[in-house]
Amino acid sequence: MLDAIRWDTDLIRRYDLAGPRYTSYPTAVQFHSQVGTFDLLHALRESRKALRPLSLYVHVPFCANICYYCACNKVITKDRGRALPYLQRLEQEIQLIACHLDPGQKVEQLHFGGGTPTFLSHDELRQLMGHLRQHFNLLDDDSGDYGIEIDPREADWSTMGLLRELGFNRVSIGLQDLDPAVQRAVNRLQSLEETRAVIEAARTLQFRSINIDLIYGLPKQTPDNFARTVEEVIHLQPDRLSVFNYAHLPERFMPQRRINNHELPEPAEKLQMLQRTIEQLTAAGYRYIGMDHFALPDDELAIAQEESTLQRNFQGYTTHGHCDLIGLGVSAISQIGDLYCQNSSDLNQYQNLLGGAQLATSRGLVCNQDDRVRRAVIQQLICNFNLDFEAIEQQFNIDFRGYFGELWPQLQAMAEDGLIKLSNENIEVLPAGRLLVRSVCMVFDAYLEQQNRQRFSRVI
Repeated sequence: MLDAIRWDTDLIRRYDLAGPRYTSYPTAVQFHSQVGTFDLLHALRESRKALRPLSLYVHVPFCANICYYCACNKVITKDRGRALPYLQRLEQEIQLIACHLDPGQKVEQLHFGGGTPTFLSHDELRQLMGHLRQHFNLLDDDSGDYGIEIDPREADWSTMGLLRELGFNRVSIGLQDLDPAVQRAVNRLQSLEETRAVIEAARTLQFRSINIDLIYGLPKQTPDNFARTVEEVIHLQPDRLSVFNYAHLPERFMPQRRINNHELPEPAEKLQMLQRTIEQLTAAGYRYIGMDHFALPDDELAIAQEESTLQRNFQGYTTHGHCDLIGLGVSAISQIGDLYCQNSSDLNQYQNLLGGAQLATSRGLVCNQDDRVRRAVIQQLICNFNLDFEAIEQQFNIDFRGYFGELWPQLQAMAEDGLIKLSNENIEVLPAGRLLVRSVCMVFDAYLEQQNRQRFSRVI
């Protein structure tokens, strides 16, 4: 079993820098407009020839209410009719993509994100899933990982029953904070009872896994009131928890301009919130997976990490990183072999392109050999806290020390500081370095010095 993480305030202060979350390498910041539909079709053809399994991500951008902290690609509207033209174009995209794939390619993983996927009516959800099943090889024996993001204010028992009937077996529930003053400050009023009802429904209907999202660093949060939220969440016994650091970037995300800067907790208070959260969750039996994620020891993510098979993609930590990821919907990102590509983030442009029978690919990149080497290195560090040099050398036919010679002084400094253990054979991220694993990964990022760090959140 991996050692518990160790809190070291001095190390955190020194290494808490702004940097990528590494759901991919290279990151989406490197995407450019020279990659388009032709590249996507070529990648789909290669996927079909190799008969690689698939992971599907479907983006539903609509929300009835705005949450001020949100940085997602979304459309705020009370008009449920706005979904109809979008769904028509989404079904066109499904059809256009699927015809370039083989019916034998099984969909091992499916995820509906947003926005609020349950903004859609029951009939619309049923029709969308029917269309996916018609064009993709969705599993019907409940063996796939089929998840959906849930806003408890937009779901009830009948909604949960429908989702289970349609084949979903995992739910991710947005909660963020239970304190009414914090909820008012971010315009997300949501009672514990609403959340508990959805969880009880999911358990009764035998959903395989329940994840709860929390955010620390929101306005009016204090270490004490956030600890009370965490305590209530522990009583709900989710299988997984995501505890995100709120990144206040009002110059990039307009809704965040409605947040009063003076009500945000101080950096020292945010650190205290995280430290207490880790202590509470560890005492309750949760394992720190990495990058804000916690899971019970018998969860698939914890087991995969124990076996050094955990992976990471645009959906976060996963046991399905071997699948080709196909993103469907506005702003959705695909990762197919060495290609990353993203659909237009503008709803009208997305709909207009598909209305003209064109795919909506707007930007992306194709990984070169150096990207592939560094992607493998970062993946091992961020998922398994360990990097075996020989495995990288055999995979890419390189001499590790020679290839990364210029980075050695930085790695030695991290070793002296106690973040990592560095030898001639491997790098081990130590318990004091696990919270700061992004900082270790950043050493291997060839693009980071060219980037504006203000685009990224801080490590802690």
